[in-house]
Amino acid sequence: MNENKTNINWFPGHMAKTERQMQKSISLVDLVIEVVDARIPVSSKNPYLDKLWSRRPRIIALNKADLADPEETARFRKWYEAQGFGTIAIDSLHGKGMRDIQPLAQKLCADKLQREKERGREGRRLRLMITGIPNVGKSTLINRLTGRSEAAKTGNKPGVTKHEQWIRIGSDMELLDTPGILWPKFEDQETGYRIACIGSISEDVVDSYTVSLKLLDFIRPKYSKELAARYRFTDDELELTAEELLPVLAKHRGFVLGGGRPDLERAANTLLDDYRSGRIGRITLEQCPEILPEEAAGTSADKTEEEK
Repeated sequence: MNENKTNINWFPGHMAKTERQMQKSISLVDLVIEVVDARIPVSSKNPYLDKLWSRRPRIIALNKADLADPEETARFRKWYEAQGFGTIAIDSLHGKGMRDIQPLAQKLCADKLQREKERGREGRRLRLMITGIPNVGKSTLINRLTGRSEAAKTGNKPGVTKHEQWIRIGSDMELLDTPGILWPKFEDQETGYRIACIGSISEDVVDSYTVSLKLLDFIRPKYSKELAARYRFTDDELELTAEELLPVLAKHRGFVLGGGRPDLERAANTLLDDYRSGRIGRITLEQCPEILPEEAAGTSADKTEEEK
């Protein structure tokens, strides 16, 4: 890949197969836990699959909240709750916020569980599906919920989970894991770049240099102080374009090739690694919308329960 290729389209065959599997499985579950990355809570939410579980209660789990701006996370939770979703901010890697998931799931499914009890089916395990795009921490969340490191395979590369699997959680819940899935085409290329910034799109699709330039543009409007503190940028340097600023980063870090040329690849990878690990700071790459999406107008949690 080179920096001139800007369109991001990625829909590998195994993801198309996953969608077909989920269409068959959704009727088996009572509730969906959709994992999003708290740093991009809208861009990392898959709109292509909404129609599959529109008649199921849903928890939006804002994972990696320890890496995101806490004020923005609070805004996004309110925004999603206004649409009728349950929400939770978690750090599945360190186990923070995990204890609240099961009570919230029981609350959202309370009416259905009561109907099951009235039909003589008291004690049936609540059946959950967990889903999300690649690399948002689904497998780590599953391992925390089950308390077993071997429950679901994890990895740094997108798409580690290859097949659906049922996993028992305690005595009253079962979880259906599904592979991460992206949608066929990003209508807004900025969405694709945000997803690339958190590492959910392979460098075979879009190169690290291009992604690092977009990351600088995403961060600077609100978090220029964090950038300056990490890379010793001056105020004047922060006014440069992203293409001009990356060589400055390389210079400040001593990333120099033969002839004194800046090592842009190393600078780009350093910037991406620093962001993804939280070393730059707790940064959210998108702002919470001020109004609900048009398709969510009139939606409420009560309506979701009635339509099930």
